[in-house]
Amino acid sequence: MSGSSLDGLDIAFIELHESSGKWSFELRQSACYPYSTEWVHALKTAPQLSALDYQLLHTAYGRYTGELVTRFIQEHELEFQVQLIASHGHTTFHYPGKAMTAQLGDGAAIAAATGINVVSDLRSLDVALGGNGAPIVPIGEKLLFPGYDAFLNIGGIANLSWNLPEGYIGFDVAPANRVLNMLSSELNIPFDKDGELAASGKVMTDILSALNQLEYYHLPYPKSLGNQFGTDTVYPMLHGSGPTKDLLRTFAEHLAVQVRRAVEEVRPQRSQQPRLLITGGGAHNKFLVSAITRELASIGVEASIPDKEIVDFKEAVIMGLIGVLRWREEYNVLASVTGASRNSIGGAVWIGQEA
Repeated sequence: MSGSSLDGLDIAFIELHESSGKWSFELRQSACYPYSTEWVHALKTAPQLSALDYQLLHTAYGRYTGELVTRFIQEHELEFQVQLIASHGHTTFHYPGKAMTAQLGDGAAIAAATGINVVSDLRSLDVALGGNGAPIVPIGEKLLFPGYDAFLNIGGIANLSWNLPEGYIGFDVAPANRVLNMLSSELNIPFDKDGELAASGKVMTDILSALNQLEYYHLPYPKSLGNQFGTDTVYPMLHGSGPTKDLLRTFAEHLAVQVRRAVEEVRPQRSQQPRLLITGGGAHNKFLVSAITRELASIGVEASIPDKEIVDFKEAVIMGLIGVLRWREEYNVLASVTGASRNSIGGAVWIGQEA
């Protein structure tokens, strides 16, 4: 899994078990391989490439992914134990309104580099069926994490999913780590550790109000965001408008407010105190989490954070499940979440293993 925050490639080795329709998993090994400065630049600027250069990067990033998977297997002595690779790739274009989404990372190149079967291109069929192609993780939350009513993942983009009586729903809430990290980079630091800078800042009320009025937040779900909303719309509203610590504080408060609004929109009426699980890199930002839990507590929602490995690798674990469901030819994308015309079995299969 490669997220829009561009911190690196997350790899998880998991064993999945299914019995009478009930799934469980064991996360046996995990690692995040940070991107070099060159790869960060290449992934960040990919949307500006010519068609030919983009396709060349697509292939090169697939080979690079395959090389890192091989390194991971060797470092953890997993030779001959990995039966399937599920690769999300790195999202570069996401325009579901035009029936188009694209992730870098050629599955054929991964299969060739590793000699292992691969499932990739996980979102395209849902988008072709009129869906948003996102979020796709709710299928994994539903099957692998029973006992919670809702899930908030704080990555480059924050998304929310909820297990409602009428079915699972989910949508992107707002930009998150991508914008926070862009602000931190103004001070030549990669991220605001524990949200310490944001905690020392002040809320800029005019900017906070303007952010909260953006049209996306008032659209009904299902809906999803591309990275461009954060980089081209939200960040320019913050950049240069005040001290960086104040901008970090303001954006953190903005995200917390939008999470509360999103929960209020979908929470069933008269429901008992729901349980919400927070994961993703943003769950390590103590100030951001405190702001979110404060907003959620004000409407009677209990938020909790799992152990660090699940926080960091939940999405990679779920990509593994999505790949296995594709291999078994079972539904792995929920139309109730994405708005597609039906549930689908998404993903391209590449046979890397010799017959």
